[in-house]
Amino acid sequence: MSQLATVDSPALGAPRKRSLWREMRRNWVAYAYISPFFILFAIFGAFPILYSAVLSFQQWNGISAAQWIGLENYIRLFEDRLFWLAMWNTVFIGVLAHIPILGGAMLLAFIINSSAVRFKHFYRSAYFLPVVTSPVAVSLVFSTLYGVRFGLINWILDAVGLSPIDWWGGSGEWIKPAIIILFIWRWLGWNMIIYLAGLQGINPELYEVAAIDGANLRQIFFRITLPLMRPIILFTLVLSTVGAMTLFDEPYLLVGVTGGANNAGLTIAMYLYDRGFKFAHFGYASAMAYVVSAIIVVVSVLNIRFFGRSNTEA
Repeated sequence: MSQLATVDSPALGAPRKRSLWREMRRNWVAYAYISPFFILFAIFGAFPILYSAVLSFQQWNGISAAQWIGLENYIRLFEDRLFWLAMWNTVFIGVLAHIPILGGAMLLAFIINSSAVRFKHFYRSAYFLPVVTSPVAVSLVFSTLYGVRFGLINWILDAVGLSPIDWWGGSGEWIKPAIIILFIWRWLGWNMIIYLAGLQGINPELYEVAAIDGANLRQIFFRITLPLMRPIILFTLVLSTVGAMTLFDEPYLLVGVTGGANNAGLTIAMYLYDRGFKFAHFGYASAMAYVVSAIIVVVSVLNIRFFGRSNTEA
């Protein structure tokens, strides 16, 4: 028993640590090559995340000493009318934009993946081109298209006898549709490429067997394609949740940081930027960032619970 106790004693941890240290010293070149990533992540990734968590319980303007105020930033956040307006705008734009984005991307990918379609490389490039285009250039082009007096869209509406649209004026009812149209145009191709990659991973023999059994195109799509594409759909849903809750470039460049008339285009990311970098309420902005992060995590977990089940559980 004493020998077994000696063998199982924690003293054996010391030789293991020495062996690990020898391995690290022997492979120091490999660790040196990968160390820049970890150093940069610690400085620009981990430290800001942890520091903002502490900052969310403080009041700090970036110059004077920070003051600990506990949960006051979070209490103020849930009483802030503009925060809830920005949250509503973000959810409204995100949901109404991603329904046609994800649905249209799946349909386009299914069509392009068909053997009857020619020039597939051209279509892939054409639909993916908006993704690699600068957001500034895209917003400038769409600002011209949305022009009230000389915009192309209003010129077309006038040509067919319809009244022109004041995209930015009035009560701001057209600001959200303008942002949604731009958002759909820009990110449809991204999701289409992801779905196309998933479709190409499906064994084509499944489609051949289904066609032999007399299945039509609709049955093939809903009985074979969609179930096998569930992991890819889950992936795009999580990415879409993150993208919708961090929507900033398009509305900021179109209507400015205030969101235009009646703050109709104000998103949660724009409001966070406004509070943090315009008014120097860094503690309040940090609290807002953590609330938004918690919402993203909750929605992502719900997506995983709903779409991440296996076909046998469905």
